[in-house]
Amino acid sequence: MSVLENWDHWKSFLGDRLESAQHDGLNESVVSDVAFEVGDYLANQVEPQNEQERVLADMWKVADESEQHAIANMMVKLVQKH
Repeated sequence: MSVLENWDHWKSFLGDRLESAQHDGLNESVVSDVAFEVGDYLANQVEPQNEQERVLADMWKVADESEQHAIANMMVKLVQKH
């Protein structure tokens, strides 16, 4: 099963990657930039696998760049608290 097929698995996967990045010394600014790049890639190149991902992709596509950064930052916060 792909991590994209289940929302909880996806959040756990992101949380693990975030923890690893922070352990490796990446600061919040770099994490934020990477989250934006990942969000942009997913929204434009990967078909959403569940309803939550569909909502995020739809929101990403109508958001301007500043709003996309906010969405990416909220995803970082979400997985930090997971």
